[in-house]
Amino acid sequence: MTLDPSLFSPFAIWTAVILYGICLLLALWLAPWRKLLEARLTHVFFGATVALLLLWQMETQVQPGLSYHLLGLTAVTLMFGWGFAVIAASLALLGITLNGGGAWDGFALNALVSGVLPISLTLALLILIRRFLPKQFFVYVLVNGFLTAGLVGVAMGYMAAWLLAGSGAYTMAELSQTVVPFFPLMFLPEAMLNGWIMVILVAFRPHWVYSFSDLEYIKGK
Repeated sequence: MTLDPSLFSPFAIWTAVILYGICLLLALWLAPWRKLLEARLTHVFFGATVALLLLWQMETQVQPGLSYHLLGLTAVTLMFGWGFAVIAASLALLGITLNGGGAWDGFALNALVSGVLPISLTLALLILIRRFLPKQFFVYVLVNGFLTAGLVGVAMGYMAAWLLAGSGAYTMAELSQTVVPFFPLMFLPEAMLNGWIMVILVAFRPHWVYSFSDLEYIKGK
């Protein structure tokens, strides 16, 4: 989701700047840089960042002030963890903004809505799934990959609508008649994109996925 910053008050924009700044600093601090270098996965990380950049450029306007694009962040989060996922999303959005595809005053706001929030929700669901469901290959792929990605995509749609209503640009009644009924349709494309990426990765490149372990999910099952 991409929000038009002109629909939000300066207070909302600066609040987003502060929150995003805290999250970015936390991501830079928590990201396991040594593990990434030791595993020689820097090329994979930057490749994923470029893939996000290209994916996010393919967006369409669903409402004046609100544009939709696939997130692809569930796969990135499962691959690299919360810290690197936030950094990758930030770099992708930076590239789009430098290319003229976004407004600088809305960078922090959209980094939160299209980056930090879906990444954090993915991580929260991963923790809950590990806690309450068995650690099996198909559980990982179907629930962490497909189901989580679809739920995250739909949740971010409703979050964007709530923010637009809170800004006063639209009422929730107006959005409920235009874009909100279509948000559930976001489930399938987001689920398919991220789910199939995770299927391919855990089958052929499991060492690229930090949240997956052959020992936990395959051996002895």
